[in-house]
Amino acid sequence: MVRCLLLPSCKDIHLSRVFSEMTSSRSQRWGWYTYDWANSAFYTTVVTVFLGPYLTTVAEASAASGADKLIHPFGLSLEPGSWFPFMVSASVVLQVLVLPVIGAFVDGSPKKRSLLGLFAFTGALFTTALFFLQVSAGNYMLGGLLFIIANLAFGASIVVYNSFLPQIAAPEERDKVSSRGWALGYLGGGLLLLTHLLYYNNAVSNGLDTEMAVRIILASAGIWWALFTIVPLLTLPKGRVGAVPQQKTNAFRQLFETLKDMRRLPQTLTFLIAYLLYNDAVQTVIVTASQFGQEELNMPLGELMQTILMVQFVAIAGSLLFERVAAALDAKRAIVIALIGWIGVIIAAYAFVQTATHFFILAAIIAIVLGGVQALSRSLYSQLIPAGKEAEYFSLYEIGDKASTIFGPLLFGIALSTLHSYRSAVLSLLVMLVAGLLLLLKVNVARGIKETAAQGGR
Repeated sequence: MVRCLLLPSCKDIHLSRVFSEMTSSRSQRWGWYTYDWANSAFYTTVVTVFLGPYLTTVAEASAASGADKLIHPFGLSLEPGSWFPFMVSASVVLQVLVLPVIGAFVDGSPKKRSLLGLFAFTGALFTTALFFLQVSAGNYMLGGLLFIIANLAFGASIVVYNSFLPQIAAPEERDKVSSRGWALGYLGGGLLLLTHLLYYNNAVSNGLDTEMAVRIILASAGIWWALFTIVPLLTLPKGRVGAVPQQKTNAFRQLFETLKDMRRLPQTLTFLIAYLLYNDAVQTVIVTASQFGQEELNMPLGELMQTILMVQFVAIAGSLLFERVAAALDAKRAIVIALIGWIGVIIAAYAFVQTATHFFILAAIIAIVLGGVQALSRSLYSQLIPAGKEAEYFSLYEIGDKASTIFGPLLFGIALSTLHSYRSAVLSLLVMLVAGLLLLLKVNVARGIKETAAQGGR
C-alpha cells in the first residue's frame, strides 16, 4: 500500500475512488430524502385534508336516495360519515397482516429499489384514480376500495424506504439523515398543500365547480407522488447482492416469527413497545386536533386549514432543531425532551387553550416537537435491528405507527363518550404518553446495539 501511494497514478486512482464513493453516498441520501418529499403528498393532502370530507359527501349523496339516509355496504347500515374512518381502519388491519410478509421478502430481495417503485407507483396510481369519484354517482364503494389499496401500498413503500436508512448512513449519521428526510417531507407536503388550498379557495371565490377542484387535487397528489419517486429509483442502491427472495405465505406465522425473533433483543422490543405507546398519543393528538378546534373552540374550517399548513412548515425547523439536540446529547435524550414537550402540550390543551390564538400557538409548539419524535425514533430504531432484517423489523415499526389509528382514537372516543368533554378526552392520552416515556427511559441503547451486533443478519 505504501509503494502504491508513492506512485502518482495509483494515488490518483485511490483519490478518485474515495471521491466517487462520497458522491454516490450523497446522491443516495438525496434520493432517499426525495421519497419523503414524494409520499408526503398522499398523507398531507389526501388523508389529512381532502379525502375524508369529500368521500363523506359522496357517501351522503348515495344515502340521500334512501328513506333512512344511510349507506348499505355489504348489507350493513351505516352513517355516511363513518365510511371514511372505517376505510382507514380496514386499511390498517390489512397492513398488520401484510407488512411483515413484505418486510421479510424485501430483506431477501436483490431488487429492493424496484420493490420501492412497485409499491410507490401502485399507491400513486390508485390515488390518481380517486379523480373518478363523483358525488352524483354516489360511488363511495369505489372510493373506499381505491383508498384501501393506496394506503396499503403507501405503508409497504414506507417499510422499504425506511429499510434503506442503515444502508445509506452509518450509525452516527442516522439522526442527521433521518431528520433531514422528515424536514424535506414536511416541506414537500406543505408546498403542495399550499398550492392545493390556493387552488381550492380560488375555485370557491370564483364560483367554479368545487367538486371538480377536489377531484383534480386528489389526482394531482398521486401524480406528484409518482413523479418524484423517479428520483430515488435512479439513485438508491438496488439491494443486497446475491440475496434470494424469501417467499412467505402465512402472514400470521411471519408476524409471530418476527416477534419471536425480537424476544432475543429485549432492548429493541422495549423500545418498540415504548414507541407504540407514545406514538399512539402523538398521532391521536394530530388526528383529533382539528376536531378539538372546531368543536371546543368553534374555529371555522378556514382557520383550521391555515393551522395545518403552518404546522407543516414549522415542523421543518423542529426536525432540524432536534437533529442538533440529538448531536449534542443523543437520540434517546432528544426524544425524551420532545416527549416532555408533548406532555406540556396535552396539559396546556386541557387547562389553558381558550381561543383560536391559543390554539395556533399550541399548534406551533406541536410542530416543533413533532419532527423530533418522528425523525429520531426512526433513526434510533435503525440502530437496534439486525443487519439483513431491516425491512422485516421496519414492518413492525410501521404497524406500530399505523396502529395509532385504532387504539389512540379508541381511548379518546371512550373518554369523550364517558366524560362528555373534549378537554378530558385529550387529557386521557397522558396515560399512553407517560407510559411510553417511562418505557423509553428503561431502554439501554448501548446494550441494545451490542445485542443486535451479536445476533447479526440472517
